[in-house]
Amino acid sequence: MNPLSCSFQGMEGKGMTSRFSGKLEVICGSMFSGKTEELMLRLRRAEYAKKTIVTIKHQIDNRKSYSCIVSHNGVKREAAPITSCEEGMRTLLKLVDENVEVVGLDEIQFFPKEIVAVILKMVEEGKRVIVAGLDMDFRAEPFGIVPELIALADEVVKLRAICMCCGDDANFTQRLINGEPAGYNDPTILVGGDECYEARCRRCFKIDRYKFRKVIEQLSVCKN
Repeated sequence: MNPLSCSFQGMEGKGMTSRFSGKLEVICGSMFSGKTEELMLRLRRAEYAKKTIVTIKHQIDNRKSYSCIVSHNGVKREAAPITSCEEGMRTLLKLVDENVEVVGLDEIQFFPKEIVAVILKMVEEGKRVIVAGLDMDFRAEPFGIVPELIALADEVVKLRAICMCCGDDANFTQRLINGEPAGYNDPTILVGGDECYEARCRRCFKIDRYKFRKVIEQLSVCKN
């Protein structure tokens, strides 16, 4: 059975949208913009308020730790690693029981679309859910479920990094392969750090935007 098929079981007819005090907060931005650090700051503040907290990470990101989320400045926080499969979604539902008040999820862009229903279930149960992740992939295109979560969120924070080329504010993540910009058709997911990624401003970001270029070419042909 799909773990999400009964996500909202027993909630029908109970005024779902009017009686809950939950909240969805989305922290997004490029790599090296401080997303994980901001997530940990919010979770620490919730701890000071004596809230019961669960921190979740995707199992795929084990660059610095398997069982912790780690900011680029080395700050760590223990987290439960889960996968994108159906069993992973079941595990998440079990971890976030009725006693949990605040849920933090890092690297949300790696999770499948099914987690959106799980997150909404938690919010409608009155929980504060804070997610952090990349809003754009290395092609500068919307990344996974993040745009949908931004649309559903009560609060959205978009953080900016510093361009590694010119020092301006950076909103883009430049993937580098042997020091050169990655190709448009390269795989979307490549877990890595500063050895293969840089934060870039719009002017310094380099990619062959194949999909957009084809649209413009088509429009130009129609115009003629």
